[in-house]
Amino acid sequence: MNRLSLNDWEWGEFRIKDLFETFIGNNGLQTPTGAYIPKKDLIDSITPRITVRDTNNGIDGYAESRHKNFRVFSNFISVSFMGSAFYHPYKASLDMKVHALIPRNFKLTKNVSIFLIRSIKNNTKLFSYGNQLSSTDLPHQRILLPIDERNNPNWQFMEDYIKQEQKIIAQKIIDYYKQQIFQEEFDLHGLEDIEWHTFKFNEIFKKIKRGKRLKKADHVEGDIPYVSSTSLNNGVDGFIGNEEGIRTFQNNLTIANSGSVGSTFYHQYEYVASDHVTSLTLEHADKYIYLFMATIVKRLEEKYSFNREINDKRIQKERLILPVNESGQPHWQYMSQYMQKIEAANISKVLEYILAVGLEQETEILQDS
Repeated sequence: MNRLSLNDWEWGEFRIKDLFETFIGNNGLQTPTGAYIPKKDLIDSITPRITVRDTNNGIDGYAESRHKNFRVFSNFISVSFMGSAFYHPYKASLDMKVHALIPRNFKLTKNVSIFLIRSIKNNTKLFSYGNQLSSTDLPHQRILLPIDERNNPNWQFMEDYIKQEQKIIAQKIIDYYKQQIFQEEFDLHGLEDIEWHTFKFNEIFKKIKRGKRLKKADHVEGDIPYVSSTSLNNGVDGFIGNEEGIRTFQNNLTIANSGSVGSTFYHQYEYVASDHVTSLTLEHADKYIYLFMATIVKRLEEKYSFNREINDKRIQKERLILPVNESGQPHWQYMSQYMQKIEAANISKVLEYILAVGLEQETEILQDS
């Protein structure tokens, strides 16, 4: 089967209201949208609550409510007032300023939604906090889509194109991880009966430094990860472009002092740390050592809580139990190799899954052709 190309198809312009459900509201034609629900009226549940956040598929928590304005949708695309868009095949509720695109006269699948979201984002990228995308603006937004011989959206092409691209990406991942497995073969013989000793934090980490406060109102739009006390998305709470009044780090750990106290993550990339996290830097450590240390440090979650934060004084007094070598020093080689072994095992599982999915998609494509 020849590779599908976007350049080989004719394209047409469609308005959101031509493809998705709308209704006549107080201000005219609009798309369905969410509503503000006071926290006191939200009950912990398994239903995702979609907000305007740009990470974690827009999910900010899980809740139900008996409030009259609580609205739930399923199998739809959410679009926030800032233009971010996500697909939700499951039942989910929407916060205010999050709109729901519910399909009209076509089947919304995961692959079709991926194609649509790309087109939607191309048209909504100019929207921002100061130029908001309202529920009355959205129906009139135009998007470009490939068309069939009747000038209708070519849903089958979109489905097949995304399947094709996913298969190509999957093969690249397979090739990469096969090479990783080959490079990371090693021998752990003799390291099974390892001893463990207790060390102070300041004996292990050469640099222990808290981030710096940066008020939300002072955030400048950018692409540098901003790490705070959230337990989601590796601690990344957004992306900023600030250059002054900040503290940047790279290739170390962060531990949350407040909020999700004790949440620990490894950051190989450059990031900005908020005052709600403390960065922990080792000397001459690879990523596998950091990943090992993250699991050890994270155990502080059991000791601290929202009402008992990890302040600068407490963290200096904390202790860690680590594997040691014959000299009684931290056995860094063991830690690195131990995590590599776990990674290799997980890579094997990922490869099995990707190969299975790839075979399934190949069968579907052959059956459709």
